[in-house]
Formats: sequence, structure tokens, C-alpha cells
Amino acid sequence: MTPEEVIAMLEETGALLKGHFELTSGLHSDRYVQCAQAFKYPQSAERLGSALARRFADKQITLVAGPAIGGIILAHEVARAFKVPCIFSERQDGRMALRRGFHAEPQDKVLLVEDVVTTGGSILELAELISSAGAAVVGIGCVVDRRGDKSKLPAESQALLKLPLATYQKASCPLCQQGSPAVKPGSRLVTS
Repeated sequence: MTPEEVIAMLEETGALLKGHFELTSGLHSDRYVQCAQAFKYPQSAERLGSALARRFADKQITLVAGPAIGGIILAHEVARAFKVPCIFSERQDGRMALRRGFHAEPQDKVLLVEDVVTTGGSILELAELISSAGAAVVGIGCVVDRRGDKSKLPAESQALLKLPLATYQKASCPLCQQGSPAVKPGSRLVTS
């Protein structure tokens, strides 16, 4: 998929939003990517997962892992393309954990996937979990990379779309200063 095709899909499915948002990271932005709106259509989820898997075709992936909630459907679709298992991490007592009997083996070559990467925090936590099991994180993939090269990731990363959108600390957010209330659509925050 080309970046233009990804943008078209996100717009068509209502996944690319405009407004005033408080991101999962706590930063504010005037744009939000809610990939769940694209993933609710199985054909869109499969297409995005297959496209992302092709970016890592040479890595001999044996396991795909994603952080809950945004990475679960994408991890499944990427794993389907590779015909390998997928697992996901969840927050337990505020930290990422592998639950439900999920684990990585030392011989695994693991691809980490996330719907949208803004700061990379969830992916970094997941990479630490996988590495602590002795498995190799051989790649990191996402549908949308919002980082704008602000943060480094611990493995080769690929995004279907690089979309470095403006983000602000709450104290310096121009939308807050205009009196606009922020909507909290992220998975770790309460939706207003």
C-alpha cells in the first residue's frame, strides 16, 4: 500500500479525525488516528496487516506481538500473513505484562506491531518484555508513525504511513489556550 492509499483508507473509514485530542501519551494534538475505525472492517484490517507483513518478509518472523488494545487486531492480521502465532500484552498494575499464558521463546524472532506510534512508549515496554524472555525483537511495524523522528526504537521500524502531526504539552497547547476542551479517545484514558 502506498501512503496515499493508507490515508484514503483512514479517511474513508473515519479513522483520521480532526479536533482537539488528548493522546494516550498525555500530549495534545489537533489530529487523531483511531485505527479501530479501519480495523472494524475485516477487509481493511487484513489489507493493512498484509501490507505491513510484506515490509518484514526477509526477517524470518516466528511470532508477532502487539500491545493491547491498539496492537491486537493488527498483530493478528500480520501474524496471519506470516502464518505464525500472535500474542499481545496488557497493562497490569500500570505496566505491560504478558498474560493469558502468552510468552516468547528464546529462539523466537519477534515482530512488534502497533496501530499508531506517537512516543513509542508501549512498543518500548513490549520490547523489554520480549527481550527479557530471551527472544529477539527483529522489527517494529505500525500503520501510522507520528513520531517525526523524535524517539528511537530498539529495532528496524517500518510504517505504512509517516504522519508527524503536531503535538503539545497541555500547558502550551494552543487549543487549550483557546478554551477548546480535549477529547480523550486513547485506550488508556477515559473517553469523554
